[in-house]
Amino acid sequence: MRLSCVRLSLFVTLGALATTVSCSRRPAKREYSTHDYYLLEHDPSSGVPVSHCADALGAELVEQVGELEDHWLVRIQKPDGGEDRDVVLDAFANLRSPSSELHPQKRHIATAIRSLERQVPRQRTKRLVVPLPEEREPAPPPVTDDTLARDIAERLGIVDPLFPDQWHLVNEDYPEHMVNATPVWEMGITGEGIISALVDDGLEFESEDIADNFDAAGSHDFNDHVDLPRPMLFDDHHGTRCAGQIAAVKNGVCGVGIAYGSKVAGIRILSGPITDVDEGAALNFGYQNTSIYSCSWGPADDGRSMEAPSYIVRKAIVNGVQNGRDGKGSVFVFASGNGAWNDDQCNFDGYTNSIYSVTVAAVDFEGKHPYYSEACAANMVVTYSSGSNPKKSIVTTDIGKNKCSSSHGGTSAAAPNAAGIFALALSVRPDLTWRDIQHLCVQSAEIINPDEDWELTAAGKPYSYTYGFGKLDAYAFVTAAQKWTLVKPQAWVELPAVQIANGEMDENRTMTGGELISSEGIESSIRVDKSVLNDNNFETLEHVTVRVWITHSRRGDVEVELTSPSGVTSMLARKRKRDDDADGFPGWKFMSVKHWGENPEGEWTIRVSDQDIEEEEGFFLGWEMSLWGSVIDPAKARPYVLKDTDYKPFPPPEPVHEQEPETTAASTTKSYLKPTVVHSSTTAADGTESTTTVGVVPGGDSHEELDDEGAVTHESDLSDPRFVVAIIGFVSFFILAGGAVYLIMRRKIMDKNHSGEYSTVPGSDEEAGALPMTSMEGAGGASRSNVIYDENEESSRLMDAERRREGVSSNPHGFHSGFLDDDEEPLEKATQYSDAQERVS
Repeated sequence: MRLSCVRLSLFVTLGALATTVSCSRRPAKREYSTHDYYLLEHDPSSGVPVSHCADALGAELVEQVGELEDHWLVRIQKPDGGEDRDVVLDAFANLRSPSSELHPQKRHIATAIRSLERQVPRQRTKRLVVPLPEEREPAPPPVTDDTLARDIAERLGIVDPLFPDQWHLVNEDYPEHMVNATPVWEMGITGEGIISALVDDGLEFESEDIADNFDAAGSHDFNDHVDLPRPMLFDDHHGTRCAGQIAAVKNGVCGVGIAYGSKVAGIRILSGPITDVDEGAALNFGYQNTSIYSCSWGPADDGRSMEAPSYIVRKAIVNGVQNGRDGKGSVFVFASGNGAWNDDQCNFDGYTNSIYSVTVAAVDFEGKHPYYSEACAANMVVTYSSGSNPKKSIVTTDIGKNKCSSSHGGTSAAAPNAAGIFALALSVRPDLTWRDIQHLCVQSAEIINPDEDWELTAAGKPYSYTYGFGKLDAYAFVTAAQKWTLVKPQAWVELPAVQIANGEMDENRTMTGGELISSEGIESSIRVDKSVLNDNNFETLEHVTVRVWITHSRRGDVEVELTSPSGVTSMLARKRKRDDDADGFPGWKFMSVKHWGENPEGEWTIRVSDQDIEEEEGFFLGWEMSLWGSVIDPAKARPYVLKDTDYKPFPPPEPVHEQEPETTAASTTKSYLKPTVVHSSTTAADGTESTTTVGVVPGGDSHEELDDEGAVTHESDLSDPRFVVAIIGFVSFFILAGGAVYLIMRRKIMDKNHSGEYSTVPGSDEEAGALPMTSMEGAGGASRSNVIYDENEESSRLMDAERRREGVSSNPHGFHSGFLDDDEEPLEKATQYSDAQERVS
């Protein structure tokens, strides 16, 4: 009997476990019309079960959020009568209130909930069709036949009728401009064993051109909350077109995919409102079997938007690169955007502007830069798509049983072309990590249009904001992959934040202070020493990220550039003529790949300038920089932990170290450091420079330090005998003087006690209400001399700047309402994301 009970208990446990696994793979259906949903981040080390946390909030536990451990979805039924109060957030606030100190159980549950955030469905929309500029008449293509395409088709047994029209595969007119996949096919490499997921508006999995290569297990519909991502809306054709570019079957229907032996999955998110939780789960869905996530969407390409993924989505992306494919990492491919004709740049898009993305821009069938393809320092590569000639768009699969499309294009089509090339490489080298794919892009990409905006990097590689490191060539990429040595694990260095002129952003996202920005610009520098790199196990550089805090009454006037120790400059933000936003850059993070392979040791300088309308103005509050690359010693590698939430106040709390760095407050620039970073400095437009020594590298040479007055001293001065004698005399004098004062005061106190009364000495500081001597020195000593300096040297400028600062900071939020907004907002005002040829993407 007891054995039967044990078996029954084991069966129930295994059944529950299977249900949990199943639920984590297939999210439960959402009921947004009847329920409100919340993201609960749980701390399992508290010992409080997550179910108890949900109960304390009055909520129902739904499921784990995708593949993110300790992140849970909870819900409540919507209150009747449209009540404004949020009972779940109120319950959470009550758990964390000071009164909970009287209730140990409440306090215990509160510590088990790391964070709680209401989930508001938002529309991630596809990009609109990019209209052809009226002034650009497409040139007629050369008159040629399709001899080359027919020869290749005969040699490889391709009978698909539109294969000769797939110029990106075989370009009869410009043979040097195609993805060059046919030599790879002739090597017998067609992508077998690799799955690419199209995170899009669905996938026509019953199409004859897709069905044999469809992966149902890796597919899910996050819009309608069903297993299969069937296109349902009239314009749900974008995902199917992208899928055909990668894996259209070689079978006599339409054309073929670049990796026609691989498989494709559909993850539907763009056909209706979804929450951040669902977007994060979508980007991890099936991530052990799915290798590549092709994403041809992003913020609006209107030249005004500046938006980034939410905290939970960023956590999912980090989880994907760290744990996807058994730790080799998911490969995220993002289209750079179609807003160039709107003066847009991909560094204002937090998806393309991520170190975890392969950002892909476009070139057309002549190898020219299309009018829509966005340029920025985050662009890694380009590949082929539509251009000014509408007859030379991408030919691929469409929705329907055997339908085809000849009008697909934009950077939305460039991204899946890149994904197809990556699938070919992974089929012969499945051990490649996500960073190996990026390294192969950098190493194998080929220069295109060499007379345009190419610059040589410090590592000797040509780089272009328009073309990245160059165009992808499938044969070059795959053959390089075959002999590639895997890179070491990732390393990073998070350098200290640099505060300028008391610039701050508070918990309400209001920015104040900072240095007035001129057209000549403000420069601020930070030095990276060899010891910093060694202490962080950092060997070679890949990405550089820079976060800035800048106010401005017209954001489009601001330009930001970063110059490396080798003199290589990354333009992080150019002026944007359509960007009238008045909330500036409240902790926006830029990224550059232009410093790939460079030695990062030395001084890095950021320059912020005001480039346009004279009446508009702003202030530079501060910045911070991080370096990303490979470790020195793989045995000491550690996984990166995403710490910052959707926004972070500035300056951040000063980090605590075993050895406190020496700092000074005398300069207008403050650095909050890791202990091995040495100098930071700021240069204003008038040429004046302030430098702060922020620490001494242990074991290094002597370094300059600042005393309390801001004067420079040297460690070598301590060896001067006169200096030592003076110090000893100075200290002795104060000891003797202090002793004398102590004896006098003791005598007076004894006299008063003896007489039984105490009275203030007439005319003393105490009678006048004055501060004690030590306080007076603190208030009027060193700081007073600084005030005099400011009044004599910069009074008029600072008074004007202060008045302007007050005007800039009058915005109660000081924050762009569409940027990383984690507050509840009405659905009709939801942030609009986007996708592809249908702006053309």
